[in-house]
Amino acid sequence: MLRVRDMVWRMQPEASVRKVIPLFPLGTVLFSGGRLPLRIFEPRYTAMVSRCLREKSGFGVVLIREGSDARLGKNPTQPDIFSVGTYGTIVDFNTLNNGMLGIITSGGPKFRILETSETNDHLLMGTVEFLPEERAQATGEEHASLIEMLRELMKHPMAQKLALDVDYRDARSVSWRLSELLPLEPEIKQGLLQMSLPRERLAELTRIVNNLRN
Repeated sequence: MLRVRDMVWRMQPEASVRKVIPLFPLGTVLFSGGRLPLRIFEPRYTAMVSRCLREKSGFGVVLIREGSDARLGKNPTQPDIFSVGTYGTIVDFNTLNNGMLGIITSGGPKFRILETSETNDHLLMGTVEFLPEERAQATGEEHASLIEMLRELMKHPMAQKLALDVDYRDARSVSWRLSELLPLEPEIKQGLLQMSLPRERLAELTRIVNNLRN
C-alpha cells in the first residue's frame, strides 16, 4: 500500500475559511485524527479520489440523514445530509482483490455546509465554512474510567490496524477516539461530532456509557 502521509499537512485548510469541496455522503462519521477505510467503485468517486491525490486536496465526509450514498433506481437523487462534517485527506490507497480502489482517509478539521451543488457526473459539492479548532483541554480524574475503556478499545486489532494515535492527557484526543471506536448509532456520533468543547463531549460519553451499562 502506497504511503502519502508526508503530503497530508499541506492538505489541511485554515479555520474560518470558506471553500468549495467535494462531499462524500456516508452512513458513518469521521472524527478529527481518525481513520476511515473506504472502498471506491462509483466513477464519480474514483475521479474525485484521483483529483484529490493529484491536487493534494481532500473531501468532506458527511453523515446521511436520509437516502443512500449510491445512485439507485431510475431517478436517483442526492441524499439528505447533516450540515456539519469532517474534512478528510487520503493517507493510503491501493487496488483491492476485487478490483475496487481502497483508500484510508484521515480526519481533519470540521466544517459547516452553507450550500450544495451537483456536478455533471453527479458528485455533490459543498460551499463550506471551516470551524475553529477545538480548544485544548486536559483530562481529569473524573475521566479515569473513560480513559481505561479507551485503552482497552485501542488494543482491538482494527484500531491497531488503523494505527490510531491518542494522547490520554488531551480531552480532545480521548473524546474523539472514544466517539470513533464505541459502537454507537451514527446519529449519536454526529451529535458528539457537533459538540465544540472536549470536556462537554466527555461528559456526554459518560452519560452514554452509563446508559449502555444499565
